[in-house]
Amino acid sequence: MNISASTIVITGGAQGLGRAMAEHFAAAGAKLALIDMNAETLAEACELCTAKGAMQAQGYVVNVTDEAAVEQAFEQIVADFGELNVLVNNAGILRDGMLVKCKDGEITHKMPLQQFQSVLDVNLTGSFLCGREAAAHMAKAGNGGVIINISSVARSGNIGQTNYAATKAGVVAMTVTWARELGRFGIRCGAIAPGFIETPMTAQMKPEAIERALSMVPLRRWGQPDEIAHSARYIIENDFFSGRVIEIDGGVRL
Repeated sequence: MNISASTIVITGGAQGLGRAMAEHFAAAGAKLALIDMNAETLAEACELCTAKGAMQAQGYVVNVTDEAAVEQAFEQIVADFGELNVLVNNAGILRDGMLVKCKDGEITHKMPLQQFQSVLDVNLTGSFLCGREAAAHMAKAGNGGVIINISSVARSGNIGQTNYAATKAGVVAMTVTWARELGRFGIRCGAIAPGFIETPMTAQMKPEAIERALSMVPLRRWGQPDEIAHSARYIIENDFFSGRVIEIDGGVRL
């Protein structure tokens, strides 16, 4: 699929990895529908994408955990752009914490259900809802399409990330399932599993966590958002790529 003139929807598209991908696709002449929760950053991202060469850039303030809001947003996107060619399921949050803490034989902390559930709601349910709506519109139009789910190297399990790791393993399972179910409609599905990437999300990490993270990267540096955008572009442009995961992690093995 050619990126130029294609309508690409990016969730979490106003900042971090989402914004980097939006800018990358804008420079290739894409039409961009950016979904995020912050109207101000959405407006800034759309303005920047237009300046970088996007044929069209429009923002949509949507909570991806709200089924009705997601359905309405995708209906509106198709109405505004006339088509939907690519979805990048990028929206995600971190709420790290240990499953339990125990000192001197006494339990001092258990991960609250809300802390666990909030990450599932955004990272997994949000990806499901947006993927479902994108697939429905693509299948109905009959022109094929591409769905990209953003996973993580943490999908194999990582200390302090019971919730996050579960969601990132889940989106990979959905990727494989969707590739098998939707291939008959010409819809391809792929996933990207980034390692430690320099974004506002990773900037929230504690200094000792950052030091520990970088010590596990053989290349001894953060990955850059544009390196993830480059991988997303590969998935879109390679018409025989489906049901697989690209690991962009600098050699990390958690």
